[in-house]
Amino acid sequence: MTASKPVTNSRERRVFISDCEGPISKNDNAFELSCHFIPKGDRLFSLVSKYDDVLADVVKKKGYKAGDTLKLIVPFLRVHGATNTKMKEFSSTNILLVPSADEMLRYVEGIMPSFIVSTSYEHFIHSLCKIIGFREVNIYCTRLDIDKYALAREETKTLRALGDEIIEMPMIEIPPNAISLEDFSSRDRANIKRLDEIFWETIPMMSAGRILEEINPVGGFEKANAVQDIVGRVGSELSSVMYVGDSITDVEPLRLVRREGGLTVSFNGNQYAIREAEIAILSSNATITSVIAYIFNEYGRDVVLDLAKDWNPSRIKRYCSPDLFERFLTTDESARVEVITPHNRERLTMQSTAFRKTVRGEAVGKLG
Repeated sequence: MTASKPVTNSRERRVFISDCEGPISKNDNAFELSCHFIPKGDRLFSLVSKYDDVLADVVKKKGYKAGDTLKLIVPFLRVHGATNTKMKEFSSTNILLVPSADEMLRYVEGIMPSFIVSTSYEHFIHSLCKIIGFREVNIYCTRLDIDKYALAREETKTLRALGDEIIEMPMIEIPPNAISLEDFSSRDRANIKRLDEIFWETIPMMSAGRILEEINPVGGFEKANAVQDIVGRVGSELSSVMYVGDSITDVEPLRLVRREGGLTVSFNGNQYAIREAEIAILSSNATITSVIAYIFNEYGRDVVLDLAKDWNPSRIKRYCSPDLFERFLTTDESARVEVITPHNRERLTMQSTAFRKTVRGEAVGKLG
């Protein structure tokens, strides 16, 4: 649609919901914790994260959801000395915000109810919210009391050996458009089978198996459940939600919000986010999120989509408040915004994935 002039809709209450890691912070806190506590933890986390992608997006294992990496790695964090205190100390001193993210959240909070829905552990999210002044009552994240999991000496030795075995595995390669394990190489099928044994047979027989039973990461359908809960809390509708995500853990909420007529945004997203969202943002600054949130709140989804079809300052100015437009010109004018279509999805996937790595670093940027 092309509006002749801005007209504010008579409308229900609109709601802003964002993932944290990616749209707000540059961190992948669980990856960073693994690197900090576990020898060769970068390798361990990356391989388990790839296994997570396989289970969630290809195998679609019953009861499993994207982001459950954050429970699978806890036995290895624990055996290498991670505690609640140490995780909180590390997280609080290693927060890397996307530039202007704190200003963005304060601004958007001032115009509509705003929430963070994150797969991250509570140690990180609570520290981040304290730094930026975001209300903790409006966050959903993964609860973890790692101190309560005591490991016997024999289990400690076994878990260390299992961790070392995983680290030595070749990295799993997910074939494009894979729909079953038959699409994988014989080597990767064998490794996936061994990981199945480790996580669903060996560890569950230990006392450490409690970890896999009790920890419930907020990813996948749990993020979608959080969105539903938020809508009920504020007395709104899914069609009034703007959801911002960037990874495989956002697939379910993006699908939910898009299906119900809300606005779905990929912020420096990987292939999973680009596949599900309506709008792609490529930016190293969060001010652009403020701009889109303002326009969505004032004029609705259709106007945002129309602007994204031909994103340029002269058109944006007509819909943006003067102070926000001035801040946009000085901080984020070079941001790219496009409507995602079947014709440009492959190109945007490549461009957004590459840009994501420049913002968050190669190691974090390539995680699912």
